[in-house]
Amino acid sequence: MSAKKITALATTVLASGALLSACVTNTEPALPDGWEEITPERVDEIAALVDDADGVLTAGTNPPFAPFELKSDSGQIVGVEMDLARAMASVMGLKFRPVEQDFAMILPSIQGGQLDIGVSGFTDTEERRENFDFVNYLYAGIQWAQPTSTSEQVDPANPCGLTVAVQRTTVSETDDVRPKSQACVDNGEEEIEILSYDTSDNAAIAALTGRADAFSADSPVTAYAVNRSDDKLELIGDMFEAAPYGMAVNKDSDYGPAMAAALQHLIETGDYARILAQWGIEDGLIDVAMINERPQF
Repeated sequence: MSAKKITALATTVLASGALLSACVTNTEPALPDGWEEITPERVDEIAALVDDADGVLTAGTNPPFAPFELKSDSGQIVGVEMDLARAMASVMGLKFRPVEQDFAMILPSIQGGQLDIGVSGFTDTEERRENFDFVNYLYAGIQWAQPTSTSEQVDPANPCGLTVAVQRTTVSETDDVRPKSQACVDNGEEEIEILSYDTSDNAAIAALTGRADAFSADSPVTAYAVNRSDDKLELIGDMFEAAPYGMAVNKDSDYGPAMAAALQHLIETGDYARILAQWGIEDGLIDVAMINERPQF
């Protein structure tokens, strides 16, 4: 599962002008209401775990993929992963610098030494673990949403005959909606009409405007779209196929244990939960920092 992208929604039926601006410009005009930067103090014993020559934790990322990473109207890369990684860097005594890069180039750039870490909605998979370690910070799965104006409740487990919007090549398309559509055909039922878009924001727009009966995406992405929809979208069904998200580092790099220790510190102080809550993420949180799903404390 390789999660990629959302930035916002737009349509004339929306009351939110910010949402409209976000859609047409592919940028997010404002941070969430009540947002504040959480910058914890350096913890010397954690800072001693890694030797960073320039004192800057350089992170490759590929916006837009709200709420994980997206651009503000001024071009700044913001998002929950940016906030979390910045806080972890602060605990490690480092400055944080996100670097926008093609998603496919982030992991090779870590291997090549151009980047320290990758922070871009990475799902921690066995295949990726062959060459990288992942500091896990969240479990996320697939979540559906539908327009609140719909008279009948959509059932994600029985979607035959529906029109469903997805982002192209994401797990929602390849592992969720297309296999379900094929199962419908195999059972003699009407196939799902699949509307595939380059970004999840456009998929969400399709559901919001009624072009699609439902929208399938990674659970935090769907929740973010619902939260920004001015009550025009609602979550349906439960999250399923949960998997860990993680920040990527080179295999056996000192960054892994240091970042896990910094994350554990944030968990224990409550800053971890506060950072995620500011972006509407309250499900899938972890109790202990992990590397490749192995608890470190």
